[in-house]
Amino acid sequence: MCANIVVAEDDVKQAELVRRYLEHEGHTVTVVEDGRAALEEIRRGEPDLLVLDVMMPRADGLDVVRILRAEGREVLVLMLTARSTEDDLLLGLDLGADDYMTKPFSPRELMARVRTLLRRNRRSGGPATDSAPAAAVVEDETLSVGTLRIDPARHEVSVAGTPVVCTPGEFRILAAMATEPDRVFTRQRLLEELHGFDKYISDRTVDVHIMHLRKKIEHAPRRPARLLTVFGVGYKLTDPAKNARHAQS
Repeated sequence: MCANIVVAEDDVKQAELVRRYLEHEGHTVTVVEDGRAALEEIRRGEPDLLVLDVMMPRADGLDVVRILRAEGREVLVLMLTARSTEDDLLLGLDLGADDYMTKPFSPRELMARVRTLLRRNRRSGGPATDSAPAAAVVEDETLSVGTLRIDPARHEVSVAGTPVVCTPGEFRILAAMATEPDRVFTRQRLLEELHGFDKYISDRTVDVHIMHLRKKIEHAPRRPARLLTVFGVGYKLTDPAKNARHAQS
């Protein structure tokens, strides 16, 4: 699975190491040394993946992610950071990064993360293996849960006809849950949609994506009616209009 990858890293030795490993796996790699150059390269070439150092001159990695997502660009972002506190890591995810690794890291582990991200991004969100009481309405391969529409082929989301821009990670979670409305998905199950069976990823990653999705698809994100928490278990995606009708009957 070859891809076009941009590596944004101002440490020349680190950048060269990452480049050699990526090219060994057949990827086409472009290396840049600062945040502005990373933005210019993404805008010019629309690569599949950005391997992005956080601490860089001329716009740090967090600013790069913020700008890319504000522009609606869906490139996968794997952040490399020397910051090891959970709040720093979750901030990157909240801004729209898809995964992160803390320095120092194993190049082999980095390659495994890259393979997982590319593989998960290029497959459509399939149904989970557990049984469920309901199924999404599929119209020409578009998943519908109430007024929420998800088109896996076009990577498009809308609510009541209004387009919603989702990061690749947000889209994978939403598409997986939309295949089985009203089913409760555990955090572990959603983590598998995001990263496979990666033991290094915290389940708080899912919470950050859910919080971000609520801001995009809920009328009142602090009082969600569509993307609900099932305390002690996980989350479920439901049709608020259907639930309102049932409550009145």
